Amino acid sequence: MPKGDKKKMKRRLTGAYVSSVISISLVLLLIGTAAALILNAGRVSNYFKENIQISLLCAPSVSESQAAACASRIDSLPFVRSTELIGKAQGEKELKEMLGEDFLSVFETAPIPVSINVGLRAEYVSADSLSRIIPVLQAFPEVEEVESRQSLVEALNRNLSGISAVLGVFILLLLFISFILIGNTVRLSLYARRFTIHTMRLVGATRAFIRRPFMASALVQGLVSGLITCGVLYGAIVLIQRSFPQIGGLFTTDILLMVAGVVLACGVLICLLATFFTVNKLALASEDSLYY
Repeated sequence: MPKGDKKKMKRRLTGAYVSSVISISLVLLLIGTAAALILNAGRVSNYFKENIQISLLCAPSVSESQAAACASRIDSLPFVRSTELIGKAQGEKELKEMLGEDFLSVFETAPIPVSINVGLRAEYVSADSLSRIIPVLQAFPEVEEVESRQSLVEALNRNLSGISAVLGVFILLLLFISFILIGNTVRLSLYARRFTIHTMRLVGATRAFIRRPFMASALVQGLVSGLITCGVLYGAIVLIQRSFPQIGGLFTTDILLMVAGVVLACGVLICLLATFFTVNKLALASEDSLYY
C-alpha cells in the first residue's frame, strides 16, 4: 500500500476511534446521571421529609427560658432530628413580614406566643407515625397546641411515591437505550475493520488470536470514555454545589465514587462484550457478506 494511502487510512481509523470514544462518553453520561439519581433517590426523599417541621405553640404564660428547657427535653426524643426555639420577638418579626407592619398595632399586648419548631427524622415523616408522635408532644405541660401539618406530609409522601415510580421506569428505559447505543457504536467501529479481521482469518489466525488486539483496544476505549464521563459529571456536580449548596450537599464522596465505579464498569463491560461478539461474527462471515 502506498505511503500516502497508509497515512490516510491511519487518519481515518484515528478519527473513527475518537468519534467512537466521544459517542460512548455521551451515552455513559446518561448512565452516570441515572446512577446518580438511583443512588441519591433516598437522600433526596429524606431531604424533603426532614424539611417539614411541626410547630409547637406554648401557653402564653410560658417564658422563653421555660420553652428552651422544654425544647431540650423534646430534642432527646428518638424521633426528633432538631428543635428550634422561636421567641416572641422573632415571631412578631416574621408575622410583620407576612401580614404587614400595622397588623400588630390593633393588639394591646403582643399575641405571639413562644413556639418550638420540631424537625422529625425522615423515617418518622408519615401519617401513621405522626398519629403516635402528636400525643407525645401534646403531653408536655408547656405545649398548648401542636400544628402537625399532617395533610402536607400525606401529600409529600404521595407525590414522592408517584415520582419514584415514574423515575424508575425512566431510568430503566434510559439504561436499556444506553446499552444498545454503546453496543451499536462499537459494532460500527469494528465493521470498518472487517476486511482486516477477514484477512487475519485467511492466514490461519484463531478467533482468540484475532480477538486479542480488539479486546485490548476495547478495554482502553471503555476506560477512556469512562474517565471522560467521570470528569464531565464531576464538573456538573461542582457547578450544582456552587449554585444550589443544599442540593449539592447530597452528592457526598461515597456517592461520587460509586457513580464513577458504575460508569467505568459499564463503559468497559459493554465495550468488551460488544467487541467479543462482533469480532466473532465478523471472523466467521463469508467474504461476500462483508460487502453488505
